[in-house]
Amino acid sequence: MVDNLTREKRSWNMSHIRSKDTNPEMIVRSLLHRMGYRFRLHDIVLPKYKTIIFIHGCFWHRHSKCKYAYTPKSRIEFWRKKFADNIERFKIVKKELKHLQWKMFVIWECELKSNIALEHKIRRILNG
Repeated sequence: MVDNLTREKRSWNMSHIRSKDTNPEMIVRSLLHRMGYRFRLHDIVLPKYKTIIFIHGCFWHRHSKCKYAYTPKSRIEFWRKKFADNIERFKIVKKELKHLQWKMFVIWECELKSNIALEHKIRRILNG
C-alpha cells in the first residue's frame, strides 16, 4: 500500500496523535469512575490497590495476534525499530514496578469493544 500523503502532511498527521487522554484511556477511566474507583491520571494508578493499569494501543504496543497490530508497508525498518523500542521501554517499566511490588495490568485497545467484558476484566484485576 502506497502512502498517498506527502512526507510533510504525514509528519503533521503523526504529530497530532495524542499520547495522553486518548479515546481508549477515556473509556477505561470513565468505566472505573462509574464503578467507584478513584485513581491518579495518565497511567491509571490505584494506590489503594498498589496497582497500575496501562491502556495500550494494539498498533503501537504490538498486541500479539491482533488485527490492529499490523505493520505499515512503507518504511518497514523504521516501524520495526519504533515498535521494538516501545516494547523494550515497557519491559523496563514492568521490571521497575515489579521491583517496587506493584501489580500491573494491560488493557488493550481492542478489548474496549464490550463494556460488560471490560468491566469483568477490571473486577478480576482489582478483586483478585
